[in-house]
Parts: sequence; C-alpha cells; structure tokens
Amino acid sequence: MRWWPRIKRRTKEIHPDEIFIDATNVSQFDTERFEGRMERPLSRGAFIAASGVLMCATLLLLIRAGELQLMRGEAFAAQARDNKLTESVVFADRGHITDRTGKLLAWNERDSLEDDFAQRVYSEYRGLSHVVGYVKPPGKDSSGFYYADSYAGIAGAEEVFDTLLKGEGGKQLTETDARGEVVSEATVRPPRAGGILTLSLDAEMNQALYDAVAGRVSAAGYIGGAGVVMDVHTGEILALTSYPEYSSSAMATGDSIAIAAYNSDLRLPFLDRAVDGLYAPGSIVKPIVAAGAITEGIIDEHKSIYSSGSISIPNPYFPDSPSIFRDWRANGWTDAREAIAVSSDVYFYAIGGGYQDQKGMGVRMIDKYLQLFGFGQDAGLAGYSSKSGTIPTPEWKASAFPDDPEWRLGNTYHTAIGQYGTLVTPLQAVRAAAAVASGRLLTPTVIASSTPVGSKIGIDSHALEIAREGMRLSVTDGIAGAVKLPYVEVAAKTGTAQVGARNENMNSWMIGFWPYSNPRYAYAVVLEKAPAGTLMGASAASYDFFNTLNQVAPQYLTNP
Repeated sequence: MRWWPRIKRRTKEIHPDEIFIDATNVSQFDTERFEGRMERPLSRGAFIAASGVLMCATLLLLIRAGELQLMRGEAFAAQARDNKLTESVVFADRGHITDRTGKLLAWNERDSLEDDFAQRVYSEYRGLSHVVGYVKPPGKDSSGFYYADSYAGIAGAEEVFDTLLKGEGGKQLTETDARGEVVSEATVRPPRAGGILTLSLDAEMNQALYDAVAGRVSAAGYIGGAGVVMDVHTGEILALTSYPEYSSSAMATGDSIAIAAYNSDLRLPFLDRAVDGLYAPGSIVKPIVAAGAITEGIIDEHKSIYSSGSISIPNPYFPDSPSIFRDWRANGWTDAREAIAVSSDVYFYAIGGGYQDQKGMGVRMIDKYLQLFGFGQDAGLAGYSSKSGTIPTPEWKASAFPDDPEWRLGNTYHTAIGQYGTLVTPLQAVRAAAAVASGRLLTPTVIASSTPVGSKIGIDSHALEIAREGMRLSVTDGIAGAVKLPYVEVAAKTGTAQVGARNENMNSWMIGFWPYSNPRYAYAVVLEKAPAGTLMGASAASYDFFNTLNQVAPQYLTNP
C-alpha cells in the first residue's frame, strides 16, 4: 500500500513552427553559424573530381618516394648520416718562449684563417736548438679526426715546460644538415692560451758562445764542443749551447731530408753535449784539489814542490823498471798558486798521492772534495741534466776492471790531475767554477729571475781564495793567457785530457769566472776529440767568445 502522494506529470506540447522552417522564422536564424541551412547531398561529379585529385596526389607521392628510396636512396642516406651535431677541437695557442731580454725564441704564426692551428716558429739565433727544443704538431687519423688537441713538447724547454706552454684546447659544436651544409656553430668551451716562458738565457751571448765553439771545432778538427755561462750568485744559465746542433724548425715541420742527415751524422747533433756529454776533465780539477789539500793541512799556500818534468816511483815487482809519471813540461819550483797557474802535474801528483817527504791526500779525500764541488752527481738542471759522471775510487775500479781490481798509487796520481776514469759534463764544470768563485754550490736553472737554490761549500775560505788567485795568475802569467783581455779581468784554468786506447786523441777545456775582483759569471768550454797535440783548443774559443761578447753585449763584462 503506497503511503506517498501521486505526482502528476505534465507534458508540454510542441508546436510545428518550432521545428519547421517557414518564411516567418527564417530571419530568426544566424546564417553565419549555419543555422537554418538545409543539407543537400553531394553530386556524383563532385565525388569523381575529389577521387581524381586524391589519386593524382597519391601517385605523385609514390613517384617521389620511389625516386628518394630507389634511385637516390644511397646518396640521401649518406647525407642523413651527416645530418648531425659534431664536436671539434678549438686549438689553443701555445705560449711564447723569450730570452731574459724579451727576444722571442719560439712563437706562433697563422698563415691562414682556415688553418686549424697556428704554426710553431723558432728564432734564427744560432746555438739555441738544444736548450729551446722543438714540438710535434697535433696529429689526426685517416678520417681527419685529431687524436691530440695540442702540440707536444719533444725536447729542450718545449718538453720541460710543456704543461705551462701548451694551454688548454676548447670545444666547438657544429650542426650540419643532410646536404652537409653548416646550420649552426657554438663554442662549448673557449680555448685557454699557454703561458709565456721567460728563459734566463741571453740569445746574443748564447750565439756568441756557440759561434766561438763551432768556429774552433771546425778549424782544428774536433768533432764537437759545448759551452755554458752561469750567474755565480743565482745559478741562472745565460748561455747553454752544443755543437753541432739540429734545427728546431726542421724537427717541428718534419723535414725528412734534414732529419735523415742528422741521423747519419757521426758527430751526433742530437746529443746535448753541454748537459749530457761526459769528458775527462784534465787539469780543470787542480784548483779544487789544491783548495782541498790546503783545507786538510796537507800543504799550505807556500809549499813548493820541484818538477823536473817527471817523477819516478820504484816498482817492487820489477826494480829495474820504475814507474814514470810525466809532467807536461819541466815547471821547476812552484807553490800552490804557481802550480795552478802553470798546471804542474808533478805538484798535484805529490799532493794527491804523496811523493818522497810530501804526504798525499789519497783517493778518498780527492773524491770527497770533487763531490763537494758537484762532480760525480747530477748537476740538477731540472728536465735537462741526468748524467752524474764518474770519480774513480777503488770500488769503481774493482767493478769496471774485474781482471785488474787492485787500486795503485798511479791511479791516485792520475785522478789528482783529472785523468784515469774521471768523467764530468760541461754543466758540472761551470757549476764547480761558480763554486770556486762564490763559495756556494748552486743548482743551475734556465728560468729568469729564479730564487737561488744552493748551499755553502764546507771548505776553508782562505783555501778558496788561493784557488782563485792561482786561476787569475794563470791568466796574467800562466798558460791561460789567451783570455788576458784589456776590457775584463778573467780568472781561468785550462785542461787537456788524453783520450783513446793509446792516448791518440785529446779533449780541450777552459773554465773560469769574471770579473775577478767581484765575480758575477762563470763559464766552461770544452772541445771534444781532436788528434793529440792539437795546439788550438778551448782557450782560443774562449778568446773568441769574449771578443764577440764585448761587441754585442758589453754590459756583461763590466763590474756592476
């Protein structure tokens, strides 16, 4: 039984004029919105026309697709593969190298804006190749992709300071379309140019030294030579040169003809004789041996020893055949200064190994003082030097000559005059000369304005003064008279070392420093391997060097 009330539904009647269009209501429709329009069916002709247009369009698309896919598909596929973003290197400019006066020694030149990177260019100053070195340009594979983004330093300063010089390459994105045309380019990371390297060298001085060495090597029949100049207070190298040398430009550009000639040259132009050439020093060690003997009380500065031209040592095994040790000439009576000045071998035989009533230092003490002056060890020119050389000792002989290991008095004699197995580099020699001049053993450097690194030599200062006076006396009254010059006071010591199985060849040395009264620079020159008895040597080369320096850079010869 329903309890709720019944709801009455009402229906509204729809009039015909609400659904049919007649003339009275047409005006009430919005014809712009298609109200009141009557739909009419399309005619058969319209369908045929539309179908024809559609078929034509489809046919054209099929023809075009066939052309692209079948006839030109491979070409467009290749273009499609190139339609991409590529990343390329933006090469950084390598830093310049200058000498201490600002002269460019190595720099960059770009021949064309289309070049990927600038070319490395080297100065035409002679004698710089070994110290400046050269670079290898960035390489690329057969597809043109660079597998290195900078030059690589191969030798000299270019190699030693490569991290400073090379900078950092940048990156660039390039967008190309299917036709290979560049759409856009954007630098993702800009390149950072390399730093400027200022060397302590003076290009004019270095060339003067090179020319002096090269000239005398060629004139007298030596096979090579080297020279070094060092500041005795800072250790800065002002000249470091080796003859013969290679061309930095030829090496950097890969000149095959020049490189083949270097490789076949028996004079070894790639050998940096200044830092890696090992030579018997001969008499240039005598100022050091004299200073050591005075410091140890073996002699005093006034001790005189007579040289008749040789000394004779009894042979216990063959009494009728004594051992003869010759001087280079009969030098008569000489004290310590005079013995250095005239380079008396007999004097140094006696104070080195002992003779008659003269006590000798012995090989251990000689070894000690040669090491104090830097011989027998790497000279410390970072990135360049590595050869330590040799100071003969009983242990060295036992190792080098196992069939004759016994150390004899004659071995000590020859060590005391820089012979036997003694080997040093020109860089070690100039370091020792600087130590005689200043009393400090410095670490050499090729960086301008470097802070000095070194230590005071543990040797009697008066003994060093005697050594310096002997070297100056050698110039004024002794055998180093070649550098007795009116415009500069030089103190020097010559050396001639016999080399070869039968002493058939010789090396010629000169070391020294200037100005004598207030030393500022030390130098060492060596000419390598000429026939024994050759009269022209390092003294002549040193003379040429000072004369040229007086013309091109006289400021180095004045006493500051």
